[in-house]
Amino acid sequence: MASYLEMLFRNQADQLVTISVIDPRPDITPGDVEAVMDTIIAQNIFTSPGGDLVAKVQARVIERTYTWYNMS
Repeated sequence: MASYLEMLFRNQADQLVTISVIDPRPDITPGDVEAVMDTIIAQNIFTSPGGDLVAKVQARVIERTYTWYNMS
């Protein structure tokens, strides 16, 4: 199973920006995620076509299961 942490931010142009992390720690807490998002904004680590990230919107962990079929 694959898991992803998606963090959604709002930029200066009021657009949504998503940053995804593959395979986050299984014991990650909402507090951990909020602290990381605060750091990303405070240190201006990322920018987007609509400008700097200025606000946290939400975060979520997505788990996906894949079933592969071999075709002969």
